[in-house]
Amino acid sequence: MKMKKILLYLSVFVMSLPMAAQEVSVDVECPAVVTAGQQFSVAWTVNSGGGEFSTPPFTGFTKLVGPQTSTSSMTQIINGKMSQKVSYTYVYFLQAGRSGKFVIPPAIFTLKGKTFLSDSMRIEVIGSSSQQQSAATSGGAAQASQDVESSGNDIFVNISLSRKDVYIGEYISATVKIYTRINLAGINDIKYPPFNGFIKGDIETPQLSSLRQENVNGTIYGTGVIQQFILYPQVTGELTIDPVQISVLLQQKSAKSDPFFGDFFQTVQTVPKSVSSKPMKIRVRPLPGVQPAGYSGIVGKLNLKTSLSKENVKVNDAVNLKFIISGSGNLKVAAKPDLKLSPDIEVYDPEITDNLKNTLNGTTGDKTFNYLLIPRHYGDYKIPSIEYSYFNSSSGRYETLRTDEFNLHVGKGDDQNTGITVYGGVSKEDVKYLGKDIRFIKTGKGNLKQTGNILVNKQSYYTIFALALIIFLAVLFARREHLRRNSDVSLVKNRKAGKVAIRRLQTAAVCLKSEELDKFYEEMLKAMWGYLSDKLSIPVSELTRSNALSALAEIGIDQERINNLNHILDTCEYARFAPSASEAEAETIYENASQFINSVENSKG
Repeated sequence: MKMKKILLYLSVFVMSLPMAAQEVSVDVECPAVVTAGQQFSVAWTVNSGGGEFSTPPFTGFTKLVGPQTSTSSMTQIINGKMSQKVSYTYVYFLQAGRSGKFVIPPAIFTLKGKTFLSDSMRIEVIGSSSQQQSAATSGGAAQASQDVESSGNDIFVNISLSRKDVYIGEYISATVKIYTRINLAGINDIKYPPFNGFIKGDIETPQLSSLRQENVNGTIYGTGVIQQFILYPQVTGELTIDPVQISVLLQQKSAKSDPFFGDFFQTVQTVPKSVSSKPMKIRVRPLPGVQPAGYSGIVGKLNLKTSLSKENVKVNDAVNLKFIISGSGNLKVAAKPDLKLSPDIEVYDPEITDNLKNTLNGTTGDKTFNYLLIPRHYGDYKIPSIEYSYFNSSSGRYETLRTDEFNLHVGKGDDQNTGITVYGGVSKEDVKYLGKDIRFIKTGKGNLKQTGNILVNKQSYYTIFALALIIFLAVLFARREHLRRNSDVSLVKNRKAGKVAIRRLQTAAVCLKSEELDKFYEEMLKAMWGYLSDKLSIPVSELTRSNALSALAEIGIDQERINNLNHILDTCEYARFAPSASEAEAETIYENASQFINSVENSKG
């Protein structure tokens, strides 16, 4: 029995060793803005006990009560390992005095001869003339609101932009924020503007659960971030972001109070209220200078890496040539690198994957183009360096990246003697031995006789010869005309634009059938933009909505069909970045896109 107790004590001691090794931290929580005369609390939390806690001097404030201490403990056993979290909280109640900005030094916690410090606190005290009720819960550091103009109301909404003067394609981070001085029961509905002229991406934003105090022109508001976006302007000129409309639920006390108990039993009712932000103006400048060859359409900062899976292969073996574009900017619209390889190497369309994330500093991550190459003939080939250009918005100029050169050695395949294979050259070992290299002349008597009809003496011979000559010339003319028409790549894409777009729409239809609406709208955008690029002979990197609509009008497309195209693109972009569309609406968009393509293909323009 004693042995069991000893083993139990030893196991508890061994499991408790990791707990003693935890690092001590001292956290502080206080409001960032208060009014003169306001009473508030400051709380320090230490994750270890047994030490000595010393508070800093509260210069500029009056200490009313403190410290009030409390302890919390949590123990977990996971896979036989015990972990314990202990926290000690020291709370002081202070009263603000004169207005100004004050700094409370760090608190000190001493344990076993070691000293641990908390962060210092910065508290702003505003004048008592702006006495107000704050609807916010104190705590957390507040951000400066110097660029926020109060409407004078108890509640308003603001859209703050990281910049208002940008190049086309340069990112703008937008933050939708609510400011209130009255109690909120919740947010009922939010209507965002269409962001015409922009490509919009959502930034991951935590759900609004509490408000923080901020000083806006001498008035304390409870503030909270509702949503953050990343915007990429697609047209130049002055663009306007329409207001954001928010429906909130306010808590208001009833006007009547109980005659015996006063306001103690006064009821609170929820009242809906609609608030809107102010429209925002943005100046979008065109990119300066002449775009260099190989321009990718990216505005930002890029890095480029290339790799070749193998440098020694055999005929008909697959090789992967990978381009990884990383950095920040509008990487979603990055154009694929233009490969110029030997015609003896068959190149397939690249597999495109991306790992991108929207942040307040733009879209960051990488985008990969993976080309599949299949050499059809043996020999030594060189994969030349490729130029990939982008516009650096920081320096205001174009920059060009160059890939490495690769040498590819292609050997003969194992089955080179089977079937028919055309090689770049023929050497002596390629001559096959047929078994008999001399064939003797027959020595017997021949059976010779005079024929009665000679072919060249017949009239039908010359008729057939003339007919064959006419057919030959017709085929030769048709062949030359075919080569001439196919030599113009843009003209070929124009003729085949409808067929290519229909195939892409079929891919979107498969996504719609499998109820993958996000992928459906992505495929629809690819089909429509690809069709416009091929039909209007405008490269994808230079294609914008404005020049596409202008080109459609020039070839005789009426305004009704152009408006229909606008509606299709707006719906697809909105549903892609803010998905709320139904399957019935997706089917309508699919039908409208098919009708638009058919109408343009059948038009005389």
